[in-house]
Amino acid sequence: MIKRYFVRTRSLQEGMRIDQNIKDRLDRVLIAKGTHLAGYQIEALERMGVNGVYISEGEEDPEIPKEPEAEPASATARNNISKLRTEDPVKVKLSESIKKRVSEGIQFLYNDTDSPDFTSTSANITGNLLKAIEDNAAIAVDITALKVSDEYTFKHSVDVATMSMIVAKKMGMSHQDVYNIGIAGLLHDMGKSKIPLEILNKPARLTDEEFEVMKKHSVYGYQILKEKEEFSLPIAIAVLQHHEKMNGKGYPLGVTAEKISPYAKILSVVDVYDALVTERPYKKGMSQRDAIEIIMSMTGELDINAMRGFLGSVILYPVDSVVQLSNGEKACVVENHSEAVLRPTVVGLESGRVYELADDLECASILII
Repeated sequence: MIKRYFVRTRSLQEGMRIDQNIKDRLDRVLIAKGTHLAGYQIEALERMGVNGVYISEGEEDPEIPKEPEAEPASATARNNISKLRTEDPVKVKLSESIKKRVSEGIQFLYNDTDSPDFTSTSANITGNLLKAIEDNAAIAVDITALKVSDEYTFKHSVDVATMSMIVAKKMGMSHQDVYNIGIAGLLHDMGKSKIPLEILNKPARLTDEEFEVMKKHSVYGYQILKEKEEFSLPIAIAVLQHHEKMNGKGYPLGVTAEKISPYAKILSVVDVYDALVTERPYKKGMSQRDAIEIIMSMTGELDINAMRGFLGSVILYPVDSVVQLSNGEKACVVENHSEAVLRPTVVGLESGRVYELADDLECASILII
């Protein structure tokens, strides 16, 4: 039988089983219900100003999946975690009501490109996304939190729009530019509404001939927007060029870096990343880490400044997460570095050693695996 009771934080002891989720102000779960508390987690509750939590004792229902116990941490590790822990940058968060409005709006746009409400609907969606960014001064993005639909095209469009706005903001672009790139990101694949469904929805890789047809979507999207006077030319150009590459090997024009618009340079980076991590009928989505490594290898194809802005906006290993190091030790992430997204500062849970993965040459051979 389960016994549930309230315990003040200062009276908590290691090993107690918490009976509630502890969340941060962005509604992210920091300590999951069912976790057996470790010392550093109790200290984190105190730092957060949590006065007390519910604890449970007794046999758990075998049909309810058990949360893994927290990784034990040495006294040295707990001290270093407490001393070095630095909050992640604020991430954009979409409320359920905004997700619902955005989902309905984007499906309307793709289903009726000739609607007289096309422009106002695009503006409303982008305004909702921009408000979500500005309301909490977000400068980072969590792709798993952005999903508004199970349908790939809709989800991809919103992901690209939101991430592109975050990147543009990080790069110091004006409020109008951030808004414009949101519109361009939202509509960058609009031309796919003109692609035959048997190609668009094919549950397998496209043949060379089919891919040539698919590649026309950026031109179709440009034509759709050019016909609507309310959209500025830079927005339409960004949609046209979002598959162009710095080395001239992109499409549809095959132009090189100096002829690619600033908006398109950002869209290109974000579009590649989101396509890599998103699961499709014919492929599994990559891990964020693998996708980041591919992005970092594409210096000849992607704009380096847009790439840096993007890498500085993505959090791979949130602070407080536990990772496995290549030297065999598990470690707690205490600080992320925008200039070295794959190499945060971590503290070994057993040794208490501080691994400055981004800066310490002694850590050069240590990887997060």
